[in-house]
Amino acid sequence: MDKDRDKAAFEARLKAAEEAARGPKRERAQKNAGSAQRAIELAMRLGVEMVAAMVIAVVIGWGLDRLFHTSPWLMILMVPVGMVAGLRNLLRAAGKDK
Repeated sequence: MDKDRDKAAFEARLKAAEEAARGPKRERAQKNAGSAQRAIELAMRLGVEMVAAMVIAVVIGWGLDRLFHTSPWLMILMVPVGMVAGLRNLLRAAGKDK
């Protein structure tokens, strides 16, 4: 009877020790997964910001070319404008997270 009680106490202590050992690892894994998720979200956002600025600039240039019959000069002129706007958006978006 005494052996059963000792065995049960040992099993309880062993289970508590295993759970305590698993706890910090799980919390660290969740914390690392959260930071990786934020990094992926930021990278996706920055990519979309750059592409969107370029597309909008090219569409505006194309529309102005059709309006003024200057094809393709205004569209070509708007490409650097779109690149500058995209880089400005990237710097602004990246600066907020620091």
